[in-house]
Amino acid sequence: MAMKFDAEAAQQRIDQFWQLSASFGMERNAYHNYLNEIVSDRYALIKGLQLLRDELQLAAPRDAEGDADMQACGADLSLPSVVTTLAYTNCGDRIHQGEATKRYRDVVASRFATLSEIGELKLEAFFPAGGGTDNGATLAHVTVAHQLDQQLRQQLYTGNPQSMVLVAIDLKTHVGRLREGPEGNKKRTYGKTRESPWREPRAACGAISDTLNNYQPHNIIHRRIRDDLGEQNFQYLAHQQILTDDGIDITMAVAAAIVAIRGIRNTAMALTQELDERGLAHLTASTTVNRPSRDDLVIYLARATVFGGQVRIQCLGTHAEKYSGKLVEYAGERRLQLRYDDLDCAHLPVETISYPVQASGL
Repeated sequence: MAMKFDAEAAQQRIDQFWQLSASFGMERNAYHNYLNEIVSDRYALIKGLQLLRDELQLAAPRDAEGDADMQACGADLSLPSVVTTLAYTNCGDRIHQGEATKRYRDVVASRFATLSEIGELKLEAFFPAGGGTDNGATLAHVTVAHQLDQQLRQQLYTGNPQSMVLVAIDLKTHVGRLREGPEGNKKRTYGKTRESPWREPRAACGAISDTLNNYQPHNIIHRRIRDDLGEQNFQYLAHQQILTDDGIDITMAVAAAIVAIRGIRNTAMALTQELDERGLAHLTASTTVNRPSRDDLVIYLARATVFGGQVRIQCLGTHAEKYSGKLVEYAGERRLQLRYDDLDCAHLPVETISYPVQASGL
């Protein structure tokens, strides 16, 4: 018989989580964003729980003829426990280096993704052209549906009244960055990069750039990105430039940011239809900055939680005309700091949306 969920401890962790600082909108190295923003936040949400992410820990009880060695690996579900799963998205462009190909797996996925019985990471991975998400409802449904089968869910829920599941989702878009020109007069450009130093500049993200500069109504990718941006933003970004204080065009960086933020909002709301009373989701959104022959930078854009009838979202906004930017000195170079509506990007407001909790029936 299932135990009634004791939500008090989980709610306390979430309330404490939302007291943690977060800094948005600035180009930083991947390690900083992954450790100081994503990993630290995620661990705060499950502090004190037995972390279950290895398939061997979930070895189900079997009959006398079953594999005794595998049964011995099974976790003690009488302890307060959390089963985690991880999904991430990014544009399928091959340009990503370091940040998207290795560091994310090493720093984030290695801690929260499911581990297969042969020791490989099992991530839900989606690569829609333009990044963000093809469909937030599909992403939410697939990620939750694959996490636990009904037998394991029942064993988890009957084991301890504080046990729960964590669904972690990290959405990404990307934008290229070049700095070229004669020595002493190099010009920075967002929206283009090079495959290598000896290759010609090309658009990145090509899907977002092409949607804004050469929209084709028969192109389903163009239609999706236009819908992600929203019609007002599409018209604004297609016909206006957004410049930093010193005149650098950051229009494509803003477009990529809005696609990612719209993605986290859509996915968070879709998760309200997928999670039961013991389900907790933590979502992030960011934009990867592609630089030739150098590791990608990351712009952290948004974080959200879904739990107990409340969606909470902290993010830069989704209105293109409210964006601006400036270059600031950081780590020995000038980095982009996006700004939104003159808000303090280290103390953005948290939006709360209520929803009815789905009962597990267990």
